[in-house]
Amino acid sequence: MAFELPALPYAKDALAPHISANTLDFHYGKHHNTYVTNLNNLTANSPLNSASVEEVIGEVAGNADKIGVFNNAAQVWNHTFYWHCMKPGGGGAPSGELAAEIDKAFGGLDKFLEEFKNAAVTQFGSGWAWLVADGGSLKIAKTGNADTPLAHGQTPLLTVDVWEHAYYLDFQNRRPDYVQSFLDNLINWDFVAENLGKA
Repeated sequence: MAFELPALPYAKDALAPHISANTLDFHYGKHHNTYVTNLNNLTANSPLNSASVEEVIGEVAGNADKIGVFNNAAQVWNHTFYWHCMKPGGGGAPSGELAAEIDKAFGGLDKFLEEFKNAAVTQFGSGWAWLVADGGSLKIAKTGNADTPLAHGQTPLLTVDVWEHAYYLDFQNRRPDYVQSFLDNLINWDFVAENLGKA
C-alpha cells in the first residue's frame, strides 16, 4: 500500500492573505508531494511501504543507513501536521485545559507566543518550531531540517514550518513577519487542544 498525499483540510486559497494560494501550490503541491513520492520510491518492495508514516519514523529514526527514509517520512508527517495547525480565521486565544496548561508552563499566553516566535525565528537554516508535551508538561522545541519530536519521545501539539519554501513567496526573507502572521491569524487552537487530549 503506497503512501499518499493527504488532502489539505481547506481550499488552497483559504489562508489568504496570510499564506497565498501560490505558496500552497508550491509548498503542498510540489514540496510535500515530492516527499511522498520519495518515500514511496525509498520503501518500494519493503515491509515499510505498508506501514504508517509514524511507524516508519519509529523504525528508522537514528539509523544512519536509513536517513533518506527518515527524512522523507518525517517531512511527510511534519507537513501533514502543519497543515492542520492552521485554519481560516485562526489565531486568537486557546481556552479550557489548553489555556490552563499554557499558563502553567509559560506564565500566560503572551509569554508562550513570545517564546514560540523566538524559537521559530532563531532556528538556524531550515526546520520547525514546536509546542510539545514532554514528561507531563508543555515545552517549546525546535528541530532542524526534517527532524521531528516523534523521534524524541515527545508529543507534538503545534508546529510552524520555517523552511524558506513555507514563506518566501509571500514574505521573502521576513521570517519574523511570517511567524507573527501565523500566530495572529492562523493557529488552529482546536487542533492543538485535540493533540493535548491525546498526550
